[in-house]
Amino acid sequence: MPSGRFPERTRLLRRILISVAAAAVLAACGGGGGGSSTAPLPAPPSPPAVGSGGGGSSGSGSSSQPLQWTEGVFAPASTFAAQCETPRTGFDADGRRFPDRSGSLLHEKHWLRAFSHELYLWFDEIIDRDPALFASPADYFDVLKTEETLPTGRPKDNFHFAIPTDEWQQQSQSGVTAGYGARWVILSATVPRDVVVAFTEPGTPAATNGLIRGTRVLEVDGIDVVNAPSQADVAVINEAIFGPAPGSSHTFTLGLPDGSETIVTMTAGNFPSQPVQNVRHFVRAPGNVGYLTFNDHNAPAEQQLIDAIAALRDEGISDLILDLRYNGGGFLTIASQLAFMIAGSEATAGRAFETLRFSSKHPTRNPVTGESLDPIPFRSTTAGFSASPAGQPLPELGLSRLLVLTGANTCSASETIINSLRGIDLEVIQIGARTCGKPYGTYPTDNCGTTWFTTMFQGINDAGFGDYPDGFSPAGTTGIVGLTLPGCSVSDDFSQPLGDSREARLAAGLAFLETGNCPSAPADAAAGRARLGAGEREGEGEMPGPEWLRNRILLP
Repeated sequence: MPSGRFPERTRLLRRILISVAAAAVLAACGGGGGGSSTAPLPAPPSPPAVGSGGGGSSGSGSSSQPLQWTEGVFAPASTFAAQCETPRTGFDADGRRFPDRSGSLLHEKHWLRAFSHELYLWFDEIIDRDPALFASPADYFDVLKTEETLPTGRPKDNFHFAIPTDEWQQQSQSGVTAGYGARWVILSATVPRDVVVAFTEPGTPAATNGLIRGTRVLEVDGIDVVNAPSQADVAVINEAIFGPAPGSSHTFTLGLPDGSETIVTMTAGNFPSQPVQNVRHFVRAPGNVGYLTFNDHNAPAEQQLIDAIAALRDEGISDLILDLRYNGGGFLTIASQLAFMIAGSEATAGRAFETLRFSSKHPTRNPVTGESLDPIPFRSTTAGFSASPAGQPLPELGLSRLLVLTGANTCSASETIINSLRGIDLEVIQIGARTCGKPYGTYPTDNCGTTWFTTMFQGINDAGFGDYPDGFSPAGTTGIVGLTLPGCSVSDDFSQPLGDSREARLAAGLAFLETGNCPSAPADAAAGRARLGAGEREGEGEMPGPEWLRNRILLP
């Protein structure tokens, strides 16, 4: 895609996007991105839904359609679809010929206007502006959303973004992301800056070079990450950490958790993610307690979750701690499958995982798939994302409660797991910090090589509830408080590996299951410094979009 198509802000989001593990924002995306269907990836033209993501209009139209803007008058989106300034040729990843034909940026902008009017959840809150006044489709798309705010002052729609289609397909379907294989967390974006490693993907440069959870970035290519004052230096740092070109090498000075420093040179590439990690169980007074880290609702997660749940079932666990703190969402079908495997067939029989609610234009039918807006059941079989063949029964735990570890990057499809299980009266205990607040979804929609994510629907659970735009908050949360759940407010602990029983959130979860109480705050000052401050401010002022867009940039 020509670089001129994206303004600097959008290119920056793209660089951030390709640096971290994709939250494949499903047949529908939920979480950092979209809604969900419980079917396998549908045949064209309907794209899969994602938690808080979108679908879209498509179809052919005449390029002779007058490109004249009249306020409040809208032609069908199909009139302008696939008329591109730079048409693609050949075939997409699924072997389908690209529909693109010769057009212009103005055609693309008129398509966005009509597409948004047809499918945006709050279409009547968009200010209708002349597309000819905007330099690029991305610039125009930025204003094709509501400008309303929540009572807390947060934007009503904080999940409006676009990425190149090839990158979206690579991340959502294959779990492949560009970078070094490290998930970075920015604890402070301004001087003194603080960038740490949350986790690494196995077999990647980050893992083989000894980057572990809690490793801090001190210098990049000789530039002081903590204190660099100039915009030029910070731009180089952002590029090297969050958006390195595959094949490029960069030298890092790192501060290790034990206080020592090391220098490593890493070459960026495209690496597969392992969305399910650290599957284990702990023997405690209530019985065997299972644990797993779940980082991404992408296609590879299907088989990995099935294997993990089957293994924990065979261990005879009586409780599960599901670590969603870095899971920004993805395919809602994956969320539905996991919720079913946790609750089991008896608890989910005849109950709805979710019902999709579109705008007032579409009260009875899904405008993307054409299906009736009936409640979507919990998915009890394989969907064919990575587990085949489709239609095979899923393993079940049959639990009556679930303990989740959360943070500001717990988003969309991850939140849907919480909401859907609460809707069937399964007890959900929350340890950590407030989730991102995304009860919305979308069908990611391609036009002219860009996939557009606009909020299309809200997800409602079996009890008729779906209003948590400020997220879910564990008891004891301060600052912005979402829907409060039983549990404990615990800051993220970078002094211990994920899955280690000494890590603060996991330790608090294990203690809560045993005693029903939250543990006392750690007295060790060094441990305190390794954690985020009170209230865990990650997520306030964050970049919009799913988990893999939520890393904030460093600022001068």
